[in-house]
Amino acid sequence: MLRCKCNVCRNYALSKAFISIIISHNFASKTMERWIGKVALVTGASAGIGAAIVKKLVENGMEVVGCARNLKELNEIATKVNKAGPGHMYPYKCDLVDENQILAVFEYIKKQFGTIHICINNAAVCYHTPMVSADTEHLKEMINVNILALCITTREAITLMKNTNIDDGHIVNINGNAGHKIYFETFYSATKYAVTALTEGLRQELRAANSRIRATAISPGLVKTELMYRMHKDDSRSVDELYATKPSLQPDDVANAVSFAITSPSHMEINDMRIRPTGQLN
Repeated sequence: MLRCKCNVCRNYALSKAFISIIISHNFASKTMERWIGKVALVTGASAGIGAAIVKKLVENGMEVVGCARNLKELNEIATKVNKAGPGHMYPYKCDLVDENQILAVFEYIKKQFGTIHICINNAAVCYHTPMVSADTEHLKEMINVNILALCITTREAITLMKNTNIDDGHIVNINGNAGHKIYFETFYSATKYAVTALTEGLRQELRAANSRIRATAISPGLVKTELMYRMHKDDSRSVDELYATKPSLQPDDVANAVSFAITSPSHMEINDMRIRPTGQLN
């Protein structure tokens, strides 16, 4: 089919495209309106995906408690994002290996805000440790952060929601492709498989309790973050080469997926969202 290439038609097409972008932006903003002034917790908020999620929520008017072990990095992120939107980030230092520190976060949320509406379990630890030569302490840390901390924060968030009559809250677990396929990091994949099971189990528990709180797992493929560099801290060149030769997502892509999940209509529950960079093989 022949298409006219005159300036009038070209300008008309550009105008339609521009109007479409504006409408889409306004729709996204409108769907986030229900969360304005509401309270969210984001774990692992000091960098990468967690920082991107915090920024997205603050831009849309939420009160966000961002926790991680590195308070300096949290404060730097808060300084940036608190200028970017009507919401606000509240940095809170927390080592998720320590249950008492997790409980202290929820005490802070209860005293500061009274309740919580969204809990995003993003923090995760990954070590390059084959099963046959794994360091036991590394295995324990992955269990404590990737599984136990997620369970504790979920328990505390839902308990606070129920005690304050919040029945439309949302639990979001940042999972990964490793939660659906065994990669070379066998034990890390095992912890992510646990996240897959825990998210579905939570959905079933909430359904049995006639709760309208929703549960979502978001499973990205390769994302360009500092996690790979931490895994291969003695061989950063190979990580540079990986990102130079393989397609990868950006942290903002995962943050946008979170936004899509929490803005879905009340009659729809997104339970497991898998996203990959275009061209990723597995």
